[in-house]
Amino acid sequence: MITLSDALHNFIDGLAIGASFTVSVLTGFSTSTAIVCEEFPHELGDFVILLNAGMTVPQAIFFNMLSAVSCYIGLVFGILLGSNFAPNAIFAIAGGMFLYIALETLPIIFFAIQNAGLLSGFAIILLITMFAGEIHLG
Repeated sequence: MITLSDALHNFIDGLAIGASFTVSVLTGFSTSTAIVCEEFPHELGDFVILLNAGMTVPQAIFFNMLSAVSCYIGLVFGILLGSNFAPNAIFAIAGGMFLYIALETLPIIFFAIQNAGLLSGFAIILLITMFAGEIHLG
């Protein structure tokens, strides 16, 4: 379960990175840096969970690397979809999925809260990317 959910998470990371590179190189590097900073402790935590589940160190490394490959698949899709379609939709989907993953640890009772987080994440990120040129700070 950890490997599959991490593979989905890494795929979405790849989508976000690919789409940001279609916007600009600076945006791509900024997104990549943020995702690397988030992924390092995440992957270490997954590694420890796999070890505690009874895997050997080589097995845990293999399954961690297997889930990490999905980031490259997401990167390809992000570049292709970001250059052919609006990357704003990809950012909205990725932002909503990140909120969903963050809310995923809540009990089933809070299913409505999870879906509200997913939908509000889609909407907020989509609005920010659509109106980014019109936002003036200060």
